[in-house]
Amino acid sequence: MNGSARTGHQDDPDASGGPVRLTAWVRGRVQGVGFRWWTRARALEIGGLTGFASNLDDGRVQVVAEGPHDACERLLTSLREGGTPGRVDGVTEMWGTPRGGYEGFAER
Repeated sequence: MNGSARTGHQDDPDASGGPVRLTAWVRGRVQGVGFRWWTRARALEIGGLTGFASNLDDGRVQVVAEGPHDACERLLTSLREGGTPGRVDGVTEMWGTPRGGYEGFAER
């Protein structure tokens, strides 16, 4: 997939599998096609993730996921190549330390 960018991956708080926060901005035709619902379903299927998927005013979808590093990586891979609804032109990611405060995984 063209247009993917990795931001801050070398600085992952815990690339060994501990808890992390993944923020991903997905661009393409991703609003009005069930993309947020699909993202939530995929996060629940992977398990161990909390966070949300939200439409942005500029047409992108922002995905915030907290949980084990490997589970966040699986969700990120799914966003990029997992047969998503609509069309994903690219995903930009940022890794950080979990902030907590989420119950489950929501569509916003």
